Amino acid sequence: MATYSELMAQAQALMSQAEQARKNELAAAIADIKAKMKEYGITVTDLGGAAAGAKKAAKSKSKAVAKYRGPNGELWAGGPGRKPEWVRAVLAAGKSLEDYRI
Repeated sequence: MATYSELMAQAQALMSQAEQARKNELAAAIADIKAKMKEYGITVTDLGGAAAGAKKAAKSKSKAVAKYRGPNGELWAGGPGRKPEWVRAVLAAGKSLEDYRI
């Protein structure tokens, strides 16, 4: 009969093998998905995700009531600090922020 330490060593070796197999299968799956995306012209945005390298939108910590609603339903209270990207895009396009007032 094997000792506890021998069994633990075997278990660790199996876990290491299992992790390596998982990494190999994951890499193969990712390569297959990328190939199919390229073949069919699918983008990450088409799949409902953010574009590569894009940061996830941070949840607003503001307790202020929203005064403006963006073109995609984004809300902004119009307070001090950095303006949201949608506000900067609207202003850069020469549009009036008043058109987006709630």
